[in-house]
Amino acid sequence: MEEIRLMKGNEVIAEAAVRCGCDGYFGYPITPQSEILETLTMMRPWETTGMVVVQAESEVAAINMAYGGASCGKRVMVSSSSPGISLMCEGLSYLAGAELPCLVVNVSRGGPGLGTIQPSQADYFQAVKGGGHGDYHLIVLAPGSVQEMYDFVSWGFDLAFRYRNPVMILSDGVIGQMMEKVVLSAPKPRWSDEQIAEMWGSWAVTGKPASRTRNIVTSVELDPLRQERFNHKLTDKYRTICEREARCEMVGCDDADYVIVAYGSSARISQKVVELAAEDGLKVGLLRPITLYPFPEREIERLSHRVKGFLSVEMSMGQMIEDVKLASRCRVPVYHFGRTGGVIHTPTEVYEALKSNFLQK
Repeated sequence: MEEIRLMKGNEVIAEAAVRCGCDGYFGYPITPQSEILETLTMMRPWETTGMVVVQAESEVAAINMAYGGASCGKRVMVSSSSPGISLMCEGLSYLAGAELPCLVVNVSRGGPGLGTIQPSQADYFQAVKGGGHGDYHLIVLAPGSVQEMYDFVSWGFDLAFRYRNPVMILSDGVIGQMMEKVVLSAPKPRWSDEQIAEMWGSWAVTGKPASRTRNIVTSVELDPLRQERFNHKLTDKYRTICEREARCEMVGCDDADYVIVAYGSSARISQKVVELAAEDGLKVGLLRPITLYPFPEREIERLSHRVKGFLSVEMSMGQMIEDVKLASRCRVPVYHFGRTGGVIHTPTEVYEALKSNFLQK
């Protein structure tokens, strides 16, 4: 049965993992995401569902534990915050290179370096451009509420297995630490090896039956021509993901003269900007990317034929703006507004930036 609770964003990640049948979690404490590991430890799911919960000795160890679990076809998850994700990037490249499903949660904080424990969105490049070495992409989901933090865990696992690719939930310290009402769905059973093979193919290393050849999980290929063919295969997969899985939410964009593009907590702030503009008789819309990779290029390209400009609002010095410019084909002006280093912008600041860029020139 469904339940309604008041919970933190980090807490519902843990709750969702248990309820959707996650087989294993591997993590290491770091602010502002430590409640994920703490909540799982308090829930003790190994006693009820058999889920493995391990506080690894480091982020490097955690991502490689996930690699091992994913290679056996298990639903595995890791979580961390910005510097910890950086330590996981080699392992993420290995997961992508071995075409293994895995869910990664980044509750990001200010940087660069050790930075601050305050929220930030400056990990956009790292998330959507790969982060580690080689030609690969993560599927990146950007929740805008505590409810979406919960919902995206199950969705993320489904995408990870459908495309045999790591999926990242890219959140930040605002949504991770805030409390909201959340609807919790009924628990789902864990998948058996037979169910995984039936739904997603028998690629996992679960022991070789007489009915098939052995499965090999690796990202090593010393023949350059075979490696090139594999990279083309990955590119074809990413193209399919872009065609099928891009998601966004649009508010007031149908007749807007100007459109704010913002995700996560910045989108929540920008919703108020749309209201402030309407009070002044200005037609301002909001486009919220729900998937950062694949990016909602088609919707922005379509809007670029009739709007007067875009404002990319981010808690960074300007990263997503590059994708907004590419998607809009630079047909109209695209400006950036953001605060950084853990500072959160206000609706008034965003509104003033919109007016100064588009109405006072």
